[in-house]
Amino acid sequence: MRVAKRNVVVIGALVVIGALVVGCGGGVRNSGGGDSKRLVLIPGVADEPFYISMQCGAQDEAAKLGYRLDTQAPTKFDAGAQTPVLTGVVANNPGGILIAPTHATAMANPLRQAKAAGIKIVEVDTALDDTSIAVSSISSDNKKGGALAAATLAKLVGEKGPVLVINTKAGTSTTDERAQGFEEAIKSYPGIASLGVQYNNNDAAQAASIVTATLAAHPDLAGVFATNLSSAEGAATGLRNANKLGQVKLVGFDASPKQVEDLKAGTVQALIAQDPAGIGAEGVDQAVAALEGKPVTRNMQTAMIAITHADMDVNAKYFYKRTC
Repeated sequence: MRVAKRNVVVIGALVVIGALVVGCGGGVRNSGGGDSKRLVLIPGVADEPFYISMQCGAQDEAAKLGYRLDTQAPTKFDAGAQTPVLTGVVANNPGGILIAPTHATAMANPLRQAKAAGIKIVEVDTALDDTSIAVSSISSDNKKGGALAAATLAKLVGEKGPVLVINTKAGTSTTDERAQGFEEAIKSYPGIASLGVQYNNNDAAQAASIVTATLAAHPDLAGVFATNLSSAEGAATGLRNANKLGQVKLVGFDASPKQVEDLKAGTVQALIAQDPAGIGAEGVDQAVAALEGKPVTRNMQTAMIAITHADMDVNAKYFYKRTC
């Protein structure tokens, strides 16, 4: 009888252990983390229309494919803010993570840990320098976007005069590529002198100060290319304070609601718009392919468009959303 009881105890223990293993594994799966039908999008920052539009595209595509997509975002575009968000997501063991790394090197180690946990990593919008971590990377062709901004600004300033680039944080792959593309393309215009790239640390007030200082040193400033929202907003403030709005031509990047309002009002003269919803949808497609053992495309780039006041109505489909 004591032996029988012992057998019952052993069998019961095995059943409990088996149940725990199934519970930790999240059931039968093809590959990746714990719940193969759950994806998590970690954008660069919360409440940004570009990333909200990306979320909308990703959610729609996930639903079509029978997956669930959650979104968890840091409160600011910073590796120190994004890392704990990523760590918390990894602890819940989803099948795949779509992430816009906020720094090309600082986010590498946390994402290596996610990959080591068996989670499929897809980069959306921004990317790491280390190409061995993500299964796929989807973004706009930012160098071409910068070149498009150069051509657009050159036309606006009549192909003459000094121009300035205001960038956000050094080490942000997307905006660095935009600035690089601009600087390379603007050399094609001999009448234009580049004043180089200055960084505003993603702070609109700093961007305004940069414009103020540049105008003091170069009162003939002809144009400004702002690589992101905070840079454009700050540049506009600096130009407004100097009574130079419209005289100094401003080209911004992205088409968030505030930027579209500024284009309509003439505060900025052109916007370079991306397709964030398309990036989100393609990110889901690549994550699902990786989870289901299908071929993935390592690098994908989406097109962009220059929008001016004259053609903004026909290009309204490129405007970013506040809500899905």
